[in-house]
Amino acid sequence: MSARTARTRLFAAASVTLAALALTACENGEGVRDEGPSAASKSSTGPSGSTPKSAPDTAHSTAGTTPAAPDTTAAAGPPCTAATTRIMATEVSRPLNHLLLTLTNTGSRTCTLTGYPVTRFGEDRSVTPAARETRPRAAVRLSPRESGYAGVLLSSGDGSGDTGSTAKALTITFKDGSTVHPALPPRGVHVDDRLTVTYWQSSMDTALTY
Repeated sequence: MSARTARTRLFAAASVTLAALALTACENGEGVRDEGPSAASKSSTGPSGSTPKSAPDTAHSTAGTTPAAPDTTAAAGPPCTAATTRIMATEVSRPLNHLLLTLTNTGSRTCTLTGYPVTRFGEDRSVTPAARETRPRAAVRLSPRESGYAGVLLSSGDGSGDTGSTAKALTITFKDGSTVHPALPPRGVHVDDRLTVTYWQSSMDTALTY
């Protein structure tokens, strides 16, 4: 056998061996195939190959939302006025020399009584001073047909008061400027420099305590 023939046979044998090895690798799943983009890359991109947008952060978008505070002014009701109330002035036997003012809400809405009744007895007297110690902790709210009260100390019980006179007229002025004139006893009431009015109260007993 010549040297050329030997080399030809050796090359042919080597080719057969390489082909067999390649076939074996494919059968064992060890071959490499071009499947295109990997599964991982497919899951991280959208249909057009772009990265999908993340969902909106709803927790962050609602965390900064604060409910509006209730309107406490509206909840308290508008001030009571002469147009929505009725006032009566009643002379009481106890305590002595006292007058009871009873204000009733005749309107269809809750109204609020603040401060004390601005009263004038007779024609010449100035506004009756208020007893500061009778100021309640909160304004008096009156639902329809409910009443609020104020007491009036007309004069000293022991006769120690000065500049006494008889008053036959009473004027009460509301914060909006409206006025009412509750009727007094026909003979009038005796007043002196001890004349004092309480703040509006929700209780009759409290109004007559001073």
